[in-house]
Amino acid sequence: MNKLPKLLPTLLIALILIVGITACGSKGEDATTNNENTKEQTATGLATGIWRATVKTPGGDLPFQLEVAKEGEKYNARIINGEERILLDEIEFPQPDSVKITLHIFDAFLVGKVTEGKAIEGIWIKNGLKEPYEVAFKAEHGKDYRFEPVKSETSVDYTGKWEVTFTEKDGSTYPSIGIFKQTGRKVNGTFLTTTGDYRYLEGQVNEKDELMVSAFDGNHAFLFKATQKEDKINGEFWYGKSVYETWKGVKNNDAKLADANKLTFLKKGYDKLSFSFPNMEGKKVTLEDERYKDKVVLVQIFGTWCPNCMDETAFLSPWYEKNKDRGVEIIGLAYERSPDFEKAKVRINKMVKRYKTGYEFLFAGINDKKEAAKTLPMLNHVLSYPTTIFIDRTGKVRKIHTGFNGPGTGEYYEEFKKEFNETMEELIGEKTPVSAK
Repeated sequence: MNKLPKLLPTLLIALILIVGITACGSKGEDATTNNENTKEQTATGLATGIWRATVKTPGGDLPFQLEVAKEGEKYNARIINGEERILLDEIEFPQPDSVKITLHIFDAFLVGKVTEGKAIEGIWIKNGLKEPYEVAFKAEHGKDYRFEPVKSETSVDYTGKWEVTFTEKDGSTYPSIGIFKQTGRKVNGTFLTTTGDYRYLEGQVNEKDELMVSAFDGNHAFLFKATQKEDKINGEFWYGKSVYETWKGVKNNDAKLADANKLTFLKKGYDKLSFSFPNMEGKKVTLEDERYKDKVVLVQIFGTWCPNCMDETAFLSPWYEKNKDRGVEIIGLAYERSPDFEKAKVRINKMVKRYKTGYEFLFAGINDKKEAAKTLPMLNHVLSYPTTIFIDRTGKVRKIHTGFNGPGTGEYYEEFKKEFNETMEELIGEKTPVSAK
């Protein structure tokens, strides 16, 4: 288990209370008085520009960068992972010397004590899990690098496509493809798996010629280390505060994963999807409703806690706006961490607002894959979030795509978009009379 930084116990308690108070709110007289007193004090604020941040993992500090800006009296920040920028536009100062940063759409926060506006020490908190999730966090202004910079040159090059096998603690394995691009010592890349990708990884080759890359999106924290010998690679992977895996690979430009269109399918005897789940107004919705009759329907199995799902939603939202008048609908089935409808509704509505999503979302249940599969018994399983189901105008399932290759995968993302558009154009082009349904 991770040890938190050597903060005073009273400070740690105060930070946790900050999250609870600001999240829940208080309508009592004491709370009003406290708020008025706080307004009379001046918050330390944050220096604008680049910050270097770290969260503690068993594999060492996992670094990422923040770019802080101020517009009027309001602060915002962006998490930097390679080409990616994740907007954080909810930054509060519950006390003059403390800050609470809400992490994108997730039920997660960075909270800490601010020193002279140029240093933060505190914790990364994720809510909604079975066990409390708190990880040590630090940030320092003005350090414009991720890993400690190395001035010397290197002859080792991790550029290329790698056929990779990950091994979990229990000995089970799963296949992956690693893709990296190295310029000097700087490295960008990602890993693809049959259930999704590890998004934008950024790092470098250190002074020992080891590969070190990381990513932090607010809900997930990934740290990878590896060494290369000829065309073989051996590495370690830390995910958050507890997951540890080893991995090895060989350079292979022809590396492939299982066909994403064949991993999830309808059980024998089924040709249609059927469900009834509440929308955000609490009304039960089915595919037989008027909104979906005689239309091509895309069913998106997803969760607001899932960054790969957010990548897919960022793609689907503008696509839907452009094509919604062509006899096509999308319906999102949200599987959330909380079984409570009202709590799930808050998370879903926040996601809809952030991505300006015009299609309908239903609360389908909790995100446990076995439980999710029970809600859709016609599927062989729910293997991945997201999973996308293509349904034609007659209501028949024509294709099921497991996982999602997001923009961090480069050419794979472009291939996905091409295949997606071809499939949708084919289905939209099939003009079926109402009587055929």
